[in-house]
Amino acid sequence: MKTLDAVWRNRIFCEDALQGLARIPDGSVDLLVADPPYGLGKDYGNDSDKMESAEYLQWMEQWIDLALPKLKANGSLYIFLTWRYSPEVFVLLKQRMTMVNEIIWDRRVPSMGGSTRKFSSVHDTIGFFAKAKDYYFDLDAIRIPYDAETKKARSRKIFEGAKWLEMGFNPKDVWSVSRLHREHPEREEHPTQKPLEIIERIIKASCPVGGVVLDPFLGSGTTAVAARRCGRDYVGFELNPEYCAMIEQRLQDDRPEPEASLGVA
Repeated sequence: MKTLDAVWRNRIFCEDALQGLARIPDGSVDLLVADPPYGLGKDYGNDSDKMESAEYLQWMEQWIDLALPKLKANGSLYIFLTWRYSPEVFVLLKQRMTMVNEIIWDRRVPSMGGSTRKFSSVHDTIGFFAKAKDYYFDLDAIRIPYDAETKKARSRKIFEGAKWLEMGFNPKDVWSVSRLHREHPEREEHPTQKPLEIIERIIKASCPVGGVVLDPFLGSGTTAVAARRCGRDYVGFELNPEYCAMIEQRLQDDRPEPEASLGVA
């Protein structure tokens, strides 16, 4: 199994992923987290999200075929999509990987206004795919603790020593995590920024400590920040120079304060 050289680890490359991915050694990445343009005409400071449907799907296939060989044999991919293109992209990926989960991210959008000709869309879709049956997955790292009331209700002898009761339960495939509203302390000037809570859960579950997370579309840099917080390395690409500067600033601001030295009196 290959390892990624130090020259690649914890680096942000301000370039098109289609060019940059070709330079990363095959079989050297533990986890691929992809949040590509959604095909909705969003403004990312360029025309990357303004392709027609056929061109968009062709582009998706192009970067996917460049990115997947970078994964180790037991590596995984998580991809963020909307309902508009998730069926087509899931079919494309199923031809190359094993689909493990379709995760629904409930963005907790408040019930205000919305369309009068259809149901309001309040979720994103996250596809979880693996290269092989023995893919890396650490459930214990992401278990959700039971509250005291639930534990008390399960106090009968048959539950004594039950690992699931002591450590918590497996997160379900619907994740209810608030979107980053304008006043949120994590919020950056990016139209589709993802919460750290979601990316940290993905990384803890599917990348070993000391492993490498690859993000071809770094955007606001949440994957890089989350990887460092979780004790993993990261490498990624971002086309917009302003976003690249944003990522570097986020990483600098998020750096933990050095511990005060204990001087001798």
